Amino acid sequence: MKKRFTLAVMVALAVRIIGAEQETLRPLTDGKAPRTVEVLWAEFDPRREPLDVETLKAWEEDGVVMQVVRYRIGIFKGQKAMMAAVYGFPKGQSKLPGLVQIHGGGQYADYRAVFTNAKRGYATISIAWAGRISAPGYTVNKDGVALFWQGKTSDPAYKLTTDWGALDAYHAPCRNEKNNFQSVAAAPWTLDAVESPRNNPWFLCVLGARRALTFLEAQTEVDPQRLGVYGHSMGGKLTVMTTAADSRVKAAAPSCGGLSDRPQENPLYRATINDDVSLKRIACPIVFLSPANDFHGRIDDLQTALQEIRSAEWRVTCSAHHNHQDTAEYQVVGLLWFDQHLRGEFTFPQTPTATLDLKTADAVPAFTVTPDTSRPVATVDVYYTQQGQMDGKPNDRENTIARFWHHARATRAGGTWRASLPLATTGKPLWVYATAHYPLERPVTGAGYYYGVYTAKELALSSRMLVATPDQLQAAGIKATAKPSLLIEDFADGWEKAWFTYESTDHWARRTHKIYDDRWQAPPAAKLALDIRSSQPNKLVVGIDGYAAEVALSGGAAWQSISLAPSDFRNAAGASLDGWKGIKELRLAAKDRLTVREGGQDRRLEVGAEWHGLKPEFRNLRWEAGAP
Repeated sequence: MKKRFTLAVMVALAVRIIGAEQETLRPLTDGKAPRTVEVLWAEFDPRREPLDVETLKAWEEDGVVMQVVRYRIGIFKGQKAMMAAVYGFPKGQSKLPGLVQIHGGGQYADYRAVFTNAKRGYATISIAWAGRISAPGYTVNKDGVALFWQGKTSDPAYKLTTDWGALDAYHAPCRNEKNNFQSVAAAPWTLDAVESPRNNPWFLCVLGARRALTFLEAQTEVDPQRLGVYGHSMGGKLTVMTTAADSRVKAAAPSCGGLSDRPQENPLYRATINDDVSLKRIACPIVFLSPANDFHGRIDDLQTALQEIRSAEWRVTCSAHHNHQDTAEYQVVGLLWFDQHLRGEFTFPQTPTATLDLKTADAVPAFTVTPDTSRPVATVDVYYTQQGQMDGKPNDRENTIARFWHHARATRAGGTWRASLPLATTGKPLWVYATAHYPLERPVTGAGYYYGVYTAKELALSSRMLVATPDQLQAAGIKATAKPSLLIEDFADGWEKAWFTYESTDHWARRTHKIYDDRWQAPPAAKLALDIRSSQPNKLVVGIDGYAAEVALSGGAAWQSISLAPSDFRNAAGASLDGWKGIKELRLAAKDRLTVREGGQDRRLEVGAEWHGLKPEFRNLRWEAGAP
């Protein structure tokens, strides 16, 4: 009996056949994978395939058109891959500059980045390469991504999101347990059956980002000649890779990524995915947002990156003490970079120039900074450390995060600022850089690294970091003049430069890495002491690393002295601190949140309470030496 095919079946068969013939990436020739980044991208045309755009949700908010969409990434192993994203633009405007925003690991595509950019005159697409989405009425968390994988369409929380089809470029969690961003190995869910950079999730995510550029080009309200890309953490690396791979990117602003993915053992990974191979291909204007204590995009590697890029138009902003977070005056640098290079509505000062003088009359190194004074300069801060990454030593993540940057008070003479840098030893290198702060004509509002909305009144622009080796210090006759001290902080004018916060300036809580520096090491059997004055009864929380001590304050005009032993500090599981050795971070706050990992689970504890009355006053934070 002959089989009779309905029209629907015939169409389905035709689609299946056409799909098989229209693979986005051709099969390998003779099983040989691309061996260079140039060959890797040579065959891919991001404009060739249709976008197949789906609108999953649409709304308007305060003059901004907002959408949750999906677009086609490509066809891989016969299956379509679709990228979910949040897209928006100011209603009724045209010829807009367009931005691709790329989230980091464990993060979301977020409407706040899109909305705040639209209020400033940009069309923005925030891509959900890991599948998570945050938008009003359309939220997909990691559990929602799992529902999508499992096809549980009847679950009330089920929503369409990013679909990598036969492949896997998800993150935190990945759909396949062994999916690895540091690997080019073959697996059942990879494109190639041999070791290949096309198996790597970084490569796949860049495919998706390049298709986002195509999406922007296709929007009638967007000027396709004015496209930029930015992202944080893993999104920072993807920003660097996308900028290197696609000439349509006219400006880029990676934060906390794209610098330090270098020491990979696999030669194929090194030749195609490593940060340096992308950095060497970047020719457009680029600004690096690179906090000085960041574990993922390290300030040490930033100096190498500046030598590697082809672009002569670059800037850097490096907040001292910060790790993977920043405050407004640093985060705003990316927005203003796009204002200059995509809208022509801002002019950046030039990078501050700096010199390190080792031949001084007092045998103390001196650092001279000359910022661009085409804009008024509010302040110039000089930061230095002897806890940087030693040449030839393996990367030390904890040291990178905890290193203490001394703030050196700079004295102005005409258009230059000069600071002395007292050292504790000449047996370690010296790392030093400066940041110039420029007031803005008007406040600028944006969504930060983790989409918190901020308003900046200043722009922070940093110099290159200069380094002097122990041999150079000793050959120049530099003397170690900084002595150990039991007094950790006197809270004199300017003390906050050696401390930091990720909150707005209205919050008084601060933290520091001074106790990690050799100058302020605790003697045996010491107690940590502090004088405080609180206008009303309150609780003060003193935190050290994952531990905290809660102290009752009586309030009033009198100073109250506090003295704490290690046993006064407890973690979230109730265990006490067993001593001062190896401590890294000290915190003063009204409240603190502690986390400890036990039995594969996180235990959390909140200590302290809301603060009442005026901000507290502090004096004489010190070690009190006890009996041995």
